[in-house]
Amino acid sequence: MAGILFIISAPSGSGKSTLVSELRKQVSGVDFAISWTTRAPRGSEENGREYHFTTREDFERRIEAGLFLEHAEVFGNLYGTARQSLDEALDSGHDLMLDIDVQGAEQVRSKIAAAVSIFVLPPNPKVLRTRLRNRSRAEGVVNEAELYRRLAAASREIEKYREYSYILINDVLDRAVAQLEAIVLAERFYRNGEPIAYRSRRVLEVAAACLLTNSQERLKPVLEAFGIDGASGQQQLPFGDDPDDD
Repeated sequence: MAGILFIISAPSGSGKSTLVSELRKQVSGVDFAISWTTRAPRGSEENGREYHFTTREDFERRIEAGLFLEHAEVFGNLYGTARQSLDEALDSGHDLMLDIDVQGAEQVRSKIAAAVSIFVLPPNPKVLRTRLRNRSRAEGVVNEAELYRRLAAASREIEKYREYSYILINDVLDRAVAQLEAIVLAERFYRNGEPIAYRSRRVLEVAAACLLTNSQERLKPVLEAFGIDGASGQQQLPFGDDPDDD
């Protein structure tokens, strides 16, 4: 059975790593590509678990050798996905989930048109700000300048939502996990004829509701909260602080 390549992107702090982790507990046959990065480990991160940590010099050597399926520079650090991850997943007949930013996603789509792309959004800037701040506190470092830089970057990334096939709004974790699971099972059904053993019609309905073309009503308040014009996909309002956040 042919494996499927899934791309999942989201602004930092949107919870996509948690979604992928929960998905893999519930759905078998989904491999996860551990990215390479030049940034330093944070908190309890371990080499080979969250990321493969390396030097910029080594990373650039790997680029020159053509070892990356995609790579990008984000906040001054390099990130990339090894081609080997895709080869190993496809050889085993497994699906592969790539957790990559919008730059990397664009590169992968240009090379692999059959990839299924999923964009995860936080419900509003206040929730995203809280998640980012909580994550920073858990890591023992709260850098307000870095936090607001990531918030500004989030608005720019969200403008790219139209480039993705599916949209998830991560306001309620259990619901978002169920939607991600439905997308994976529906794509397996449509592409490989893999049967859906449990509540098949409902699974297909949930996945269909997450398609970009069917998500406009759910998207509207989120885009408005981030000051993005849903018609053009461009940010229309300045991204500022929320006086009620603190």
